[in-house]
Amino acid sequence: MYKIIGADQKEYGPISAEQLRQWIAQGRANASTMAQPEGSAEWKPLNALPEFAASFIRNVPPSTPPIVSAVDAEKLANEILARDYNLDIGRCLERAWTLLKADFWPIIGVSALLLLVIGASNAAYIGLVLNGPLLGGLYWYYFKKIRGERAEVSDAFAGFTLAFLQLFLGSLVSSLLMGVGFIFCILPGIYLAIAWQFTLPLVIDKRIDFWPAMELSRKVISKHWWSFLGFAIVMGLVNVIGVLACCVGVFVTAPLTMIALLYAYEDIFRAPVATPAPTV
Repeated sequence: MYKIIGADQKEYGPISAEQLRQWIAQGRANASTMAQPEGSAEWKPLNALPEFAASFIRNVPPSTPPIVSAVDAEKLANEILARDYNLDIGRCLERAWTLLKADFWPIIGVSALLLLVIGASNAAYIGLVLNGPLLGGLYWYYFKKIRGERAEVSDAFAGFTLAFLQLFLGSLVSSLLMGVGFIFCILPGIYLAIAWQFTLPLVIDKRIDFWPAMELSRKVISKHWWSFLGFAIVMGLVNVIGVLACCVGVFVTAPLTMIALLYAYEDIFRAPVATPAPTV
């Protein structure tokens, strides 16, 4: 028997494994739905439970994100702002840690590889060209892990093939404008750094051009900008702890905080999964 957390963040169950498999097949539960097996005190995403992991690998086709136009981006922003959302920092970090523990070495290994490549590109003064596609690819790898899809090392470099130009421009333009904001007045720079956090995830996930992605991210995050500032501070502190742990810890805290940010993205931008009816 199992309990699950529905899309409305309420607890449902207990239900049988067979019924839960039916809900997965119907799309009423997904890979990131949190579940608690009977007799366990720990909550895990369904794709981290061996008895359900095969369902997602078998049933999930290769990702083909929808292409979003500038008009669609405006409509999406209006829809999200109209229904509003809740940023639960603790839940984002909890789910990120659960996913990381469930697939620790593959995620750590791929993350470390990309972080070292990014560091090398910065040292070679080509970071402005490569960082956007590299980060976009890493986000793509994390997205596939979060959604219960098969993720390979090659996915972490998919930014060069899926959306190189827009990732490059998104990273370059946002960095330049944030730099101008910090030079002339620190506060605008801080505002933009927080408001544009979803730019690269939007580009790689929805194949949206860089400027509509920047605007969509800014409009949505500005709705709860102070909450995202708190989120950024928490993630910064977590990464400081990683650096203090002989610098090696950052190879754990960096993917942890990036995955937590993407869980926030999933809560806000992904179409909500239908909430299962409570068991009577």
